[in-house]
Amino acid sequence: MDTDAWIDDVEALALERLRAPRAPKALTVLFDPFCSLCQRCRDWMLTQPAYLPIKFVACTSEEARTRFSAIPWLGDELVVVSDQSEIWVGPAAFLTCLWALEDWREWSFRLSGPAFAPLAERFFHAVSARRKSLTSFVQHRCTDGSCGVRSSPHRGG
Repeated sequence: MDTDAWIDDVEALALERLRAPRAPKALTVLFDPFCSLCQRCRDWMLTQPAYLPIKFVACTSEEARTRFSAIPWLGDELVVVSDQSEIWVGPAAFLTCLWALEDWREWSFRLSGPAFAPLAERFFHAVSARRKSLTSFVQHRCTDGSCGVRSSPHRGG
């Protein structure tokens, strides 16, 4: 056995593993606590089985101001931070949230692929840009682990 060749192979494999992206082991989702849609999405995610721990932090909290103040999108966009300090913003953060959920990981792959990525991005931006006005349709009433959607006043409900 050629020891030098073996050492070269081991070193090459080690370098390859160091360069390869590692999957996060935990996620922190920074959300707007004053947005009913954001609260609703958080509460829904908390009911879903997840592959890894997901912590939700209000973007206006002391923890967010202390740990994540350098993130320029904080409070304006959905932001997800991994335990390895990777940051996803907007549509990428939305897809990362889906990726973390057991029942939605396959959808995260589909929606991030070339066929659906532009559509998913436009959808996320459309909802995000209108999240304040969507509040009347998705009022946050989650107190016992189940959420109810308030009927729209424009539909006679």
